[in-house]
Amino acid sequence: MQTRLVEYFLALEREGHFARAAAHCNVSQPTLSAGIATLEAQLGKRLIRRDRKYGGLTAEGDAILPWARQLVAAAEALGQAAETARGPLKGELRLGAIPAAMPAIGCLVAAMQARHPGLNVSIRALTSRQIERELAAFELDAGLTYLDFEPPAHTLSVPLYVERTMLVSAVGGVAVPDPLDWATLAGLPLCLLHQGMQNRRILDARLAERGLALRPLVTADSYVALLGLVQQGRLCSIIPDSHAALLDGLNWARTHAMPETDEGSRVGVIVSDSAPMGPLAQAVLGVARDLRLPSGFRIS
Repeated sequence: MQTRLVEYFLALEREGHFARAAAHCNVSQPTLSAGIATLEAQLGKRLIRRDRKYGGLTAEGDAILPWARQLVAAAEALGQAAETARGPLKGELRLGAIPAAMPAIGCLVAAMQARHPGLNVSIRALTSRQIERELAAFELDAGLTYLDFEPPAHTLSVPLYVERTMLVSAVGGVAVPDPLDWATLAGLPLCLLHQGMQNRRILDARLAERGLALRPLVTADSYVALLGLVQQGRLCSIIPDSHAALLDGLNWARTHAMPETDEGSRVGVIVSDSAPMGPLAQAVLGVARDLRLPSGFRIS
């Protein structure tokens, strides 16, 4: 069985469309279709439902899906191990990061490329649940996410920093009292991340402990969108303190301390807890353990 045929199968399942899957694999659509047909013949099972277009996986296709992912990931790790036994690490590091951790991406990637200059890095903004799911499906090599609240399963982690939050408003916009208490905070006109984002769920849990709930007027999945809304002056938002440096020089922005600061939320690098561990995952953990972030990131 050729690994390439399994890659065609996985690409089709992921893309849900023959032409897009073929483009992803850099082959023609007839080549991809023929390759999947060959794989089906080798297994003696029909894997794909076809009716002029892709119709999903058969029961047999669903059954082999996790094994197909593991096979391709193992083949890629095998090649990397052989190639790096006597030479530098090469290839593409696939990294997923929650939006809250994006300010730390630059430091992590710079350290990775300084130690392993032959690496290319692909970064995707994902939710914590997507990162956990894609690590399990071998579609990511590592993630940058929260470690304690809804801790990711079957992973190894290296903490990088502790996140706390701050309120941001526009100069001349929403009047924010100082000091700020939780009840007043809950009553402010807010724009926040939606509840599919773990940062928001952590915030909601902290308010719920105090018998309060947040009812934002606008939700989004991007801190850039939230800051754009705040800049208009009618809303304020709650963002990680690691974003403070990104606000430097913005004369319209004001930051405010949150009430009753707590221990914060640990953010770190995670990889799948598997043996043997692939060279890319090993490399990320090694760099993460030695990484020293700038003073804007709280270590504890």
